[in-house]
Amino acid sequence: MLINTLYNEDCQKTLSLMGNKFVDLVVTSPPYNMRTRIRDGKYTTREKSEHFSKKYTHFSDDLPIEEFFETHKNILSELLRVSKIVCYNFQIVTGSKEAFFKIIGCFGEYIKDIIIWDKGHGQPAMHERVLNSCYEMILILEDNGKVGRFIENAQFNRGEMNNIIRTGKPQKIVGTHGASFPESLVSKLIKAFSKEGDLIYDPFMGTGTTAVVAKRFNRNWIGSEITEEYCKIANTRINGEVNLFNIC
Repeated sequence: MLINTLYNEDCQKTLSLMGNKFVDLVVTSPPYNMRTRIRDGKYTTREKSEHFSKKYTHFSDDLPIEEFFETHKNILSELLRVSKIVCYNFQIVTGSKEAFFKIIGCFGEYIKDIIIWDKGHGQPAMHERVLNSCYEMILILEDNGKVGRFIENAQFNRGEMNNIIRTGKPQKIVGTHGASFPESLVSKLIKAFSKEGDLIYDPFMGTGTTAVVAKRFNRNWIGSEITEEYCKIANTRINGEVNLFNIC
């Protein structure tokens, strides 16, 4: 399998090609399932007028809750198999709330801690009696067979790393993708949980932020991204940062 390569495919296909503990660190932020709605107190699909998500123009982002849960459960299981440590970012929205709370329970023995990404402020809630969302959560998972909060593959010293990271939302890389990872956040995670020469994987690469930051800090990387347009955007970004970039 090639490293420093972005695979234009479903991450589950890429993961199937990786051996156990093939990568050193996963840093990723999957789609939020923003377009699953509630009507009369029950989950439903998006309104007919909502053809695409506001954050993504190439897919609907509206899986049924149980399907969303099973998908992420399967992907996280594979990520724990192939990686020494996993940083999995998500936000609690209508379409993900029940699924991610189940994920936390399902993977409780592997979750070493949860980092809160404090974005400083939140957009007004879409409905009455709903809290404004000012944060996202990053699950720190490690399959080392040990209980407790000790992170075996951490690279920081005692007292150096907090479980709250305060950094605002990034500027849009492109109008068709409104949910990019901020480079400042990815930088903190990569420096805290990997060392130079390590291999970083992002199964939802999007516009390439994880790869850009990995190369900046002398790490190798692999990415998966199902949307061809985002692969091209990532290509452009990483070509501005490094000389080598492959799309398979």
